[in-house]
Amino acid sequence: MTIRIAMWSGPRNISTAMMRAFENRPDATVVDEPFYAAYLAATGKDHPMRAEVLAGQPTEWAAVAEDLLAPRDRPVFYQKHMTHHMLPGVDLGWMGACRNAFLIRAPEAVLASYARRDEVSLEDIGFVRQAELFDREADRLGTPPPVIDAADVLADPKGTLAALCAALDVPFREEMLAWPAGPRDTDGVWAPAWYAAVERSTGFGAPGAAVTFDNLDDALKPIAEAARPHYERLAGFRLA
Repeated sequence: MTIRIAMWSGPRNISTAMMRAFENRPDATVVDEPFYAAYLAATGKDHPMRAEVLAGQPTEWAAVAEDLLAPRDRPVFYQKHMTHHMLPGVDLGWMGACRNAFLIRAPEAVLASYARRDEVSLEDIGFVRQAELFDREADRLGTPPPVIDAADVLADPKGTLAALCAALDVPFREEMLAWPAGPRDTDGVWAPAWYAAVERSTGFGAPGAAVTFDNLDDALKPIAEAARPHYERLAGFRLA
């Protein structure tokens, strides 16, 4: 039996480093943002390397979901998902076959990172949709699904990942804490536009200087204010 782990986050949220951690397990395989092309096709958004993304993935939601449920050759199948890729009207029934978890990060830190690369809106950083997906999964399970904070992962990688694995009922593996530098065949085709730092990494980096609301660019403060209630509510469920 394959354990399917769907990890839900927004962008600029150490999500690719988390994918590296799971890919370095000898019992796991991974997939990188499988709904990205479908999202771009549906919205018409002009993201970096749009043409390459559309050519490199299925653009129909149903085809992506079907592939996510197909047999895999290893016991653990880790799926890195962006919450904002799940547009209203998309059938989310496939999520029921997964163990869903949620990776959060303070909105100020997300915005400071994202805005260095592209223009950004509240929708782009996925906080509202993440809270909706969390509530949906909590209702389905009858209990809150696992939540981890990027700050906790960076401060205590082993402790946080061990707690996550326990919550997902998979064994923790020491191999999750370090990996070889460089690109991966499993990286999305968009990697050249976004993954330079993670390609240089060999593990989770030390926490950087905290980005506060006061030192955030004034144009981003209204987005941070709108995102913060959703972040704080999920943060109340994060694993110790």
